Amino acid sequence: MSKLLVSPSPHIHSKDSTKSLMLDVVIALIPAVICSVVFYGWQELLVLGVSVASCVLLEWAITKYMLKAPSTIGDLSAVITGILLALNVPYTTPWWVIFIGAVVAIGVAKMTFGGIGQNIWNPALVGRVFLLVSFPTYMTTWNAPKGLFGADAVSGPTPLGAIQEGLMKGSTVQELTSAYDYKDLLFANLGGSAGEVCALALLAGFVYLCIRKVIKPWITLSIFATVAVTSLIFWGIHPARFTDPLFNLLTGGLILGACFMATDYVTSPMSVKGGIVFGIGIGFLTMMIRYFGSYPEGVSFAILIMNSVVPLLNMWFKQKKFGRK
Repeated sequence: MSKLLVSPSPHIHSKDSTKSLMLDVVIALIPAVICSVVFYGWQELLVLGVSVASCVLLEWAITKYMLKAPSTIGDLSAVITGILLALNVPYTTPWWVIFIGAVVAIGVAKMTFGGIGQNIWNPALVGRVFLLVSFPTYMTTWNAPKGLFGADAVSGPTPLGAIQEGLMKGSTVQELTSAYDYKDLLFANLGGSAGEVCALALLAGFVYLCIRKVIKPWITLSIFATVAVTSLIFWGIHPARFTDPLFNLLTGGLILGACFMATDYVTSPMSVKGGIVFGIGIGFLTMMIRYFGSYPEGVSFAILIMNSVVPLLNMWFKQKKFGRK
């Protein structure tokens, strides 16, 4: 009979488990998933299916045949990685490209480090950035979506891409942003990855996670605040060259990244102060890449860079020990 080891008190019991927390994240992503399928059609559903199935099957195969360990697919973390990866790519991405992204996300970014709880970077973002670098044509091609029922939609570059291209041709920000209505940016997609389809759907999922106390809002709010303040400063200095705060908050993958990927338990700081610094870093780096980088979007790179700083933030901003004031 094996010995039962009991650690010294105090003991804290909670009904929460990894599976229950991951299930809440899946539920929070449902509004965005539904909107993406309605907007982009059955092809987006295929992207979601291939991505989720690939991530789950790869994690099962790696744990069974390579690690010789019990399967971990029941905790639903692979499902979340699959959903987030699908929401971070264009709906026209070929299935084999998505599969490669899943291999990198699960096989390299997650299981190489020992699985859930031990990875350094967000797996879905590692897969996404790998695909962006390896298959830039597929990852930056925005075809006109037909919707689930054949409805027309706007085609062309993403708003951020259109702004960057226009500025290079000598146009002003006022001329370029006049083509966009902020109501459209809030309610519907004007080009981009499936996860950018509806800001309200993503924010609804974020509110659900906060109500369920699955995540704490400090990281997300600090990202939004930093993006708003940084863009306000640059916009105030040179409004013809730099976009305004509301445009930056509603475009690109900022809301998806801030609400669902920057808040990942494993790759974010443990303390409140560390989380705030983490969010400030993501927001500032995002704006620097958007304003001065060659790539119009910067959220993915900013989160991965700050993921690398998390060990230092955990060392600098330690949580108070239980029972200490």
